[in-house]
Amino acid sequence: MRLAATTVHALRELGLDLKLDHPLALRTWWRVGGPADAYAVVETVDQVAGVQRLAEREGFPVFVLGNGSNLLVSDLGVRGLVVQLGGDLARVQPDQDPTLLHVGGGLKLARFVQQAVTHGWTGMEVFAGIPGTIGGAIRMNAGASLGETSDVLVDATVVRRGGDVTTLSHGDLAFGYRTAAVPDHAIIVSATLRLREADPVATFAQMQHFLERRKATQPTDVPTCGSTFRNPPGDFAGRLVEAAGLKGFSVGGAHVSLVHANFVENQGGATADDLRAVIEHMRETVAQHFGVRLVPEVHMAGDWSHWSADAHGRFRPSKRS
Repeated sequence: MRLAATTVHALRELGLDLKLDHPLALRTWWRVGGPADAYAVVETVDQVAGVQRLAEREGFPVFVLGNGSNLLVSDLGVRGLVVQLGGDLARVQPDQDPTLLHVGGGLKLARFVQQAVTHGWTGMEVFAGIPGTIGGAIRMNAGASLGETSDVLVDATVVRRGGDVTTLSHGDLAFGYRTAAVPDHAIIVSATLRLREADPVATFAQMQHFLERRKATQPTDVPTCGSTFRNPPGDFAGRLVEAAGLKGFSVGGAHVSLVHANFVENQGGATADDLRAVIEHMRETVAQHFGVRLVPEVHMAGDWSHWSADAHGRFRPSKRS
C-alpha cells in the first residue's frame, strides 16, 4: 500500500532518512526489481520498534532488505516500507564472556567472516561464502559444508510487529534444513553467537580451501542470487537441473548458468519476470523428469499480483510488466 502523508511524516519523526519511490534494482544481486514505496536505513532497536509500532497502528507492510541476495524483487516494486539495518545493528559487540559475540542482524556475512579471520574467531567459518546478512542467515539457517547457522547461534533478539522486543533461544527457533521458526513480521535485530575452540590457522586454511573450490565451480562474473533451490533430501538441485537438460535455458536476459545449473544469471537486460519464468520452468521440468518438486531458496518479494497459478498449479504471468 502507498504510504499516507501522515505516515511518511511519522516515520521521519523517528529520525529516518526516508526515500520515496526508491529504486531497488541496484540493491539486489540480480540487479532487477521495481521501486519501494518508501525506503530507509534503521540504526537502533528503538527505531525498529518505532517502525513496528507505527506499522501495526497504520496497517502498512514492512519488508527487511538484507544484502539483496537470494531475493527476487518484482518489476512492479514493493508496497509499504523497505528497511535495511545499519549502524549499531550491523556491527559486532564482544561479550564479557570471551566465547560469545553479539552481532547485529544487518551485518553482512562476508565482512563478518573477514573480521573473524582477523580476530581468530573460530566457529564463524560456517558463514563463509554465504551472500547475506546475520538476520537472513538465521531466518533460513544458512550454511554449507563447513556447518550452518544453528551450530553457533545461542539466541536472537527480534522486534515484533507492534514494537515488542523479544529474545528467542536456540530452542525457540526450532531450526531445520534452511528453516527457522522466526515469528511472522518479526525483524531480527541482533544475535548471540558462540565461538568454537579450534586451531585458527588450520580452521581458516580449511575455510580458504572451501572458498577457492566454490569460486572455481560457481559463476562469479555475472549477477546471480547464489543458489536458486534448496538441495532435496539425498540429492543436489544442480544435478537435477543439469540432468533435465536445462543448462543454458533462457528467457530474455535470464539464463541457467553453464557453470553451475543451480544458478540463474542475469546476462544483461533481464527483468524480474524473465528470472521468475526461468525459475518456474526449472521447477516444472525437474518435477516432470524426476518427480521432485524443488523448493526455492529465492524469496519472491514485492507485488507479484500479475502472476497466478493455472489449472495445473504452474505459475504464469497474466501480463508482462
